[in-house]
Amino acid sequence: MNFIQTRGYDENRPKMVTFSEAILSPIASFGGLYVPEKLPELGEAFLIKHLHSSYKTLAFDMLSRFEIDIDKAVIEEALALYDDFDDKNNPVPVVKVRENLYVSELYHGPTRAFKDMALQPFGIVLSSIAQKRNENYLILAATSGDTGPAALETFKNRANVQVACLYPDGGTSDVQRLQMVTEDAKNLKVIGIHGVFDDAQNALKRLLASSEFNAALREKNISLSAANSVNFGRIIFQIIYHIHSYLELVRQNAVSMGEKVYLNVPSGNFGNALGGYYAWKMGLPVEKIIISSNENNVLTRLIRDGKYDLRTMKVVNTTSPAMDILKSSNVERVLFDLFGAVRTKELMEDLESKNAYELTSSELATLRECFDADFCNGDEGKAYIKETFENNAYLMDPHTATCFKSFETCSNPEIKTIIYSTAEWTKFSPVIANALTGEKDAQDIVALESISKTASLEIPAMVKGLFSKKIVQGSVIQKEDIEKEILKFL
Repeated sequence: MNFIQTRGYDENRPKMVTFSEAILSPIASFGGLYVPEKLPELGEAFLIKHLHSSYKTLAFDMLSRFEIDIDKAVIEEALALYDDFDDKNNPVPVVKVRENLYVSELYHGPTRAFKDMALQPFGIVLSSIAQKRNENYLILAATSGDTGPAALETFKNRANVQVACLYPDGGTSDVQRLQMVTEDAKNLKVIGIHGVFDDAQNALKRLLASSEFNAALREKNISLSAANSVNFGRIIFQIIYHIHSYLELVRQNAVSMGEKVYLNVPSGNFGNALGGYYAWKMGLPVEKIIISSNENNVLTRLIRDGKYDLRTMKVVNTTSPAMDILKSSNVERVLFDLFGAVRTKELMEDLESKNAYELTSSELATLRECFDADFCNGDEGKAYIKETFENNAYLMDPHTATCFKSFETCSNPEIKTIIYSTAEWTKFSPVIANALTGEKDAQDIVALESISKTASLEIPAMVKGLFSKKIVQGSVIQKEDIEKEILKFL
């Protein structure tokens, strides 16, 4: 399968590229992104075929439908990493929490967040391509808290790869920060910046497109790639768990084969939602995709009003920090799919030059056929955490909690909903402890122990051990110094 470009193509890049080329160099012409030339059609026959398949078998078959230019043995090695999740036979449990509401738990991997679902196999795939081509790569990652730990975990000590990970200092939970700054592999560099996630992501996109930075890397015989969801190598693995979650509902006799469901996604950079959108386009029975946001509710405004307007907005620090994002990169791929390259380029140029764009009334109607949205503030989210724990004996993190409001405001209660839980409770323990007991300003380790006692849950060893590990990645810099810091690392 070939990959094409969301903003059309210039004379500096080929019109189409292979999957391996798209993931090695993820930024396309005019600053756009790569997307499949055509999505494979799965249909009900594919779903029936995999009703009793393992997650790895389902994943392998779906990836084969994309006809990606990756050796079969490499794909099998990459998917084998799911065996290291909590339950190798079911790496993504789907749990009934309320009537017609099910939670797909995406956080049972090594860093306790949903980014492991894509980044665990992605690390092996990209490293194997680099080795096969006898090339060395610098992988850039910008994180609001979960991509960073997952990227560092998957790429540490891998051949032909170095990683520079940018995170907003003070913009992550303590556990997320410790997961990054205690990594000691020599091929990893963690850089805190004085700023917000959008600053880190903007720096990543700028460096990917910078001829000067790329030239400096070429002098060191290094090429440049990225681990963020601008890279389709992330997205292709995120399609799989939407299909798996639906099949789990069929296996649990919650839905009949072909019955439509809502996909309710807590969304920051829109990659998780995009995976669901592509699964729908490929044949998954979906009623609508519901986008759940926090106070940084730019996506709610886009889907309700057709306006993506950042002119008066600044990132607000919230209780769900992994969603503290204003520029959601993967919206661009949906715009391309709905409206084509010419219109997408126009809209993205408006966003870059005017900090805003607006859909026409007909475009908004088309978007709303696929999506609905609402947002949930921190106090509301904590109320949902407390209520769901007390009434349903289910403990969730504050990102998952945002979906409970939109479940109530955007769903037909007669249609089943799958909520995607993106992080384990351990990643945001002070917020959860406050929700459950009212305690305030507790340090993470104190909050973890409080929740463990209240909910009779063990703190996973991989999390508890972070607090005694040595901090080896202490760099915190101004955002203007990012390029210089990376080059010094190299």
